[in-house]
Amino acid sequence: MKENQLGKSGIMISALTLGCMSLGIDEKKAKNIIDMALERGITHLDTADLYDFGTNEEIVGKAIKGKRDKVVLTTKVGNHFNKETKDWHWDPSAKHITEGVKDSLRRLQTDYIDFYMLHGGTLDDPIDESIEAFERLKEEGYIRSYGISSIRPNVIREYVKRSTIDAVMMQYSIFDRRPEEELLDLLHANGISVLARGPLAKGMLSNQAKQKIEAKGSEGYLTHSYDDLQKYYETLSKTTFKGGLQELALQYVLKHPAVASAVFGSSSIEQLKANTGFSLEELSNETYLEIQQLVKPIQYENHR
Repeated sequence: MKENQLGKSGIMISALTLGCMSLGIDEKKAKNIIDMALERGITHLDTADLYDFGTNEEIVGKAIKGKRDKVVLTTKVGNHFNKETKDWHWDPSAKHITEGVKDSLRRLQTDYIDFYMLHGGTLDDPIDESIEAFERLKEEGYIRSYGISSIRPNVIREYVKRSTIDAVMMQYSIFDRRPEEELLDLLHANGISVLARGPLAKGMLSNQAKQKIEAKGSEGYLTHSYDDLQKYYETLSKTTFKGGLQELALQYVLKHPAVASAVFGSSSIEQLKANTGFSLEELSNETYLEIQQLVKPIQYENHR
């Protein structure tokens, strides 16, 4: 599988990322999915401390034991949680980031994290304090690189201006083209990569799109109506692209040079096979423009 550099870090990651949130809590099943992902060329695994209140990190850590050198490992911090009470609150403080990384390292059974992300963010955060904490962890060798997971353009711009982040994880798909207007070119110009999550739009851009639209899109998706989604399904299925809709959706988000990897979740071996059963050759300019004309763009609200 093709690999791309993560920002300016020198870290190379696979063009597809396995998002581990959907793995569930069955350790054997999760290990089988991760093992197959590695066999199929996926080297980048994405988790977060908040997923199942730490359990997801523990499961990932056990699954990659003895294979750490084959994996680029990403996790996230910023949600201060209590596993027993299942309560959490937002905490981007340096203290929490510094303590959080050590907890994640223990759960993941590793002594370093390749890419560490702030799991959200607002303009009211102590942004410089958060950045200093990540920079310190990098200097001390706990992490190799850092970034932010956010859909807020105003927050992302602050990190572009103030920090040395190597990547931003954000929602991006054919049905959610908001990053194209405000963020992709900006990030690319600054040598910052994008990790595109939700590229299949809750399965509505998968090979089971028709059923998923009926099940999950009855009230629309973002500002697209149910009728819009139905129309898009019909027209996208008739593009000049010869592969299936699932491959088209993944290739679309990978087309922009800012995007280093498309992040998908799999709760079964079957889902993993569906997401990796093609070559992912670059989408033609003709098909790329064709899609942009078929699906109307939407805009960000003024997020803080």
